[in-house]
Amino acid sequence: MLAAVAVSQHPDDPLAGLALRDVPVPEVEEGWTRVRMRAASLNPHDLWSLKGVGHPPERIPMILGCDGAGVTDDGREVILYSVVADTDRGRGDETFDPDRAVLSETLDGTLAEFIVVPSRNLLPKPEWLTFIEAATLGAVWGTAYRMLFTRAGIRPGDSVLVQGANGGVASAAIRLASAAGARVFATARSEPKRRYALEQGAYMSLESGARLPERVDVVIETVGEATWAHSLRAVRPGGTIVIAGATSGEMPKAELRRIFYKQLSVIGSTMCTRAEFESLIRMLHITGIRPSIDSVIRFDQVPAGYKRILNGDVRGKIVVDFEKVD
Repeated sequence: MLAAVAVSQHPDDPLAGLALRDVPVPEVEEGWTRVRMRAASLNPHDLWSLKGVGHPPERIPMILGCDGAGVTDDGREVILYSVVADTDRGRGDETFDPDRAVLSETLDGTLAEFIVVPSRNLLPKPEWLTFIEAATLGAVWGTAYRMLFTRAGIRPGDSVLVQGANGGVASAAIRLASAAGARVFATARSEPKRRYALEQGAYMSLESGARLPERVDVVIETVGEATWAHSLRAVRPGGTIVIAGATSGEMPKAELRRIFYKQLSVIGSTMCTRAEFESLIRMLHITGIRPSIDSVIRFDQVPAGYKRILNGDVRGKIVVDFEKVD
């Protein structure tokens, strides 16, 4: 079968370690299920793996891809749940399992014609969701859902600032928070990215670091060093900052005095539970919102798709259609 494989790691040239190659079709063990992939999306997580960030070299080679949807050997249409973990080790929440992993970290990922996963990592794909849409949900939309509704606990009428609005998790957070009745402010570095945030449902889109017309209840933070000081100043006393990434750096000035004086809650968040993923799918059904798709590509176009992500030239998700041949 064809697969997109990380064969080596290069911090300055991640695509040098990417190979599209023929690999054996995986065998099925008891308690596991094989899926013929119909669609899989590209994620920045794959590029971090190719750079060697958070992915030890002894796990190379590894098939890339965190998200996807397909059909099981017995004909069921399914969505892949991306987190491989034990709920018992996480005391009921698999995202707290210290040994948790995402598909493509300890198990081969979704960018292949077939994948074998623990059976609990499959959810039924509803008829109203296409394979292309379903293939975008796990790593990005699941993360945004948990940040907003579990960790921050937003309610209708809350105000939310989303930093770096063009990012995958950030743009999903805009869609979800707006659909839940929150007033969403978004920041981005360029005018096209700010327009995109408005298209996703933001109430107001501003330049990065710009003063907001009001202090917000919640900040969704995935950027890190470049936006941290602004996040601290944009949130109201007693408000909440939820962090699920640090793409611009992980060591900003903490400003502890501001945090304790304003009684801020700073909360980390990683991926989502299977139950939260099910709730996300129900929310999409009830609200009618759908993932934003930048483009649908053939498997042989995977390297070009990753290059676009590296260049920041993406609005929504790039999805590989395994049925697309021209």
